[in-house]
Amino acid sequence: MRSLLLGLTLTVLLSELPSHTAAAPYLICYYDSAGYERQGLAQFSLADLELALQFCTHVIYGYAGINPDTYEMKSLNQPLDFERRHFAQITALKEKYPYIKFLLSVGGDRDLEQEDKYVKLLEAGTQAQARFINSARDIIRRFNFDGLDLAFQLPRNKPRKVHSEAGMVWKSFKKFFTGDFIVDPDAETHKTQMTNLVKDLNTALKANDLLLSLTVLPNVNSSWYFDAPVIGKNVDFINLATFDFLTPARNPEEADYSAPLYEAFGQNRLPHYNVNFQMEHWLLQRVPASKLNIGVASYGRAWKLTIDSGSSGQPVLLADGPAHAGPQTKTEGLLNWAEICQLLPNPSNVNANGHAAPIKRVPDPTKRYGSYAYRAADENGLYGLWVSYDDPETASSKAQYVRAKNLGGIALFDLTLDDFRGQCTGDRFPMLRAIKYRLL
Repeated sequence: MRSLLLGLTLTVLLSELPSHTAAAPYLICYYDSAGYERQGLAQFSLADLELALQFCTHVIYGYAGINPDTYEMKSLNQPLDFERRHFAQITALKEKYPYIKFLLSVGGDRDLEQEDKYVKLLEAGTQAQARFINSARDIIRRFNFDGLDLAFQLPRNKPRKVHSEAGMVWKSFKKFFTGDFIVDPDAETHKTQMTNLVKDLNTALKANDLLLSLTVLPNVNSSWYFDAPVIGKNVDFINLATFDFLTPARNPEEADYSAPLYEAFGQNRLPHYNVNFQMEHWLLQRVPASKLNIGVASYGRAWKLTIDSGSSGQPVLLADGPAHAGPQTKTEGLLNWAEICQLLPNPSNVNANGHAAPIKRVPDPTKRYGSYAYRAADENGLYGLWVSYDDPETASSKAQYVRAKNLGGIALFDLTLDDFRGQCTGDRFPMLRAIKYRLL
């Protein structure tokens, strides 16, 4: 009798346990190899990468490109022998970190030679695509990567223009029927070609036990180029670069949130310029939530303000193009997290003037849009700055969003633009750490 009662009790207890344990969310770490070419504090070493690996589940090495004549995959960095050694050094870390998967990404924003070649690859037919597939598989196997990431440079949506109220009424009416401005009249054909390429590539890689992922670059219309239900079945995961909705290069006259989590209403904003809209599109197309990762940028987008921009700092603001380049990244309109953090008020800049003067941070208590910081232009119209960015706090909020939606994880773009030296607080990789701790 006693044995029977114990058995019944054990059966009840086991029945109350969950039938399976949910997989831990991914933390996809993009590593742009251009980081080792930077100078000074911005130079990112192999030792820096190794420190970050304790937080990553996957590392995506960027970037390879394709030869516009043969469509074979190729290295983008010179000299080639150095790049090959670098490939080998990266994947050698697999012995020390066997739980991390290392993928090689092709495309991104680095492959600048004949930018339309990715569309031409789709149009080139099965023989040209077979050359790409075979060359990609061979490079991945030769250098011991675990898979391939497709970050194809497909035509981007046209930048939003600044319109009058009357003009916006007509634009809204037109957009209701036409969607985004047409930049690719053959998008449906290209969607079919892209789908077939992904299927063939997946078949070739799976035969060699290799992974395939897809990165959807900012401002690429997902509905034009990706047959989501079919693509979802033929890739291991999808990384949505859900940031850079507005940038100083694309939108020089208006400064606004570059990576809001939810739609920011009013002021003629477009409803799809936010993380949630992009994610919901893929979910509504029956792509499993577990295969979807949202992208977080470790940098901010910076505009130049003028006297006409006013002094409130509240977006949308009239702007005058990209802000001056930061001292480390040396790129107009872009500041890495360390550069932003050091511009916020601190003992070292309290008496600074000009471009070094502190900027005022405006937090987002709603956790819907993200932080921004600004410095109004002076009486001469100089030194005005407005920056939209994710910081560790807002990155953590996006990780919480991932957990609430049961999504696959977060993709951080990228390690080399996080504060990997700990210049702000002493903590190295604060963005990466904040995401990881919220995903646990």
